[in-house]
Amino acid sequence: MPRSGGGGIKTPTNQKLLTNVAVVKIKKCGKRFEIACYKNKVVSWREGIEKDLDEVLQSHTVFVNVSKGEVAKNADLVKCFEELQGNQTEICKLILAKGDLQVSEKERQAQQEAMFKDIATVISDKCVNPESKRPYPVSIIEKAMKECHIAVKPNKNSKQQALDTIGKLQASIPIERAMMRMKVVTPLKASNKIRKSLTKMGPGVKVESEEKVEEEMVMILLVDPGQYRGIDTLVKDETQGAGSMELLNLKEVRDDEEKLE
Repeated sequence: MPRSGGGGIKTPTNQKLLTNVAVVKIKKCGKRFEIACYKNKVVSWREGIEKDLDEVLQSHTVFVNVSKGEVAKNADLVKCFEELQGNQTEICKLILAKGDLQVSEKERQAQQEAMFKDIATVISDKCVNPESKRPYPVSIIEKAMKECHIAVKPNKNSKQQALDTIGKLQASIPIERAMMRMKVVTPLKASNKIRKSLTKMGPGVKVESEEKVEEEMVMILLVDPGQYRGIDTLVKDETQGAGSMELLNLKEVRDDEEKLE
C-alpha cells in the first residue's frame, strides 16, 4: 500500500481498521451490518451493568465487514434503518441490542460456564429447601441444573434465567423462593378487607401474626417475592395511602445451621 508524504499508511476512505474487537452483526434488507465492540462489554451492556456506550463501542461506526475495515455506505443505512434516519449511534445501539455476538468457540464455552455458575449463584441466594428453610450451596444447584438439562441463553441476563429455572429444578430437588418477612400497618377499618384479600392470594402469602395497636392493625406476613407488588397496591388502594409496608428481612432462612450439603 503506498505511503503518504507524512509517512502514515494510506487507507481507502471507506476503510477503518480496528484490532482486538468483539463483533456484533445483524442482517437487514438483505445486507449485513456489523459494529466493533470491546471484548466482554457486550454482555455487560445487555444485562444493564455497563451503561456508558463509549465503554462498549470501539467506534460509533457501522461496518459491512469489521475485520476488513469496510464501512457501511450511508445510503444503505438510511434505507435499511429508515426509522433511525441514518443516525449511526442509534443504529449501533440497535445492533448492540438485537445483533448476533461473534465469539470463538473457546470464548463461547467460557462465557457459558461463567453464566451457568452465575445462574446457580442467584438461585442459591434466592431459594431454600421448603422443608428445612435452609439454602442450598451453589454446587448442589449446579448439579441439579445439569440433571435437568438447563441450557444457558447468552442473550438473556443471569437473574431472569435463574427465576425461569427455579420451577424446572423442582423435578430434581425440593426448592422454592425464600419468603420475605414484612410488616403491614393499616387502619382498623380497612384491616378485615385487607386480610381477606391476602388470604385469596394463595400459599405465597401467609399471615404470621396480627396485633391491634390503638387504631391500627399490625400484621406480620411471610410473602413470596413475586407477590410484593400486589400487596403494595392492595394496601395503598384499600387505605387510600394511610397504610404502610416495611420489609423486615429479605429471606426467611434458618441461620442456626450450615447450608444443606
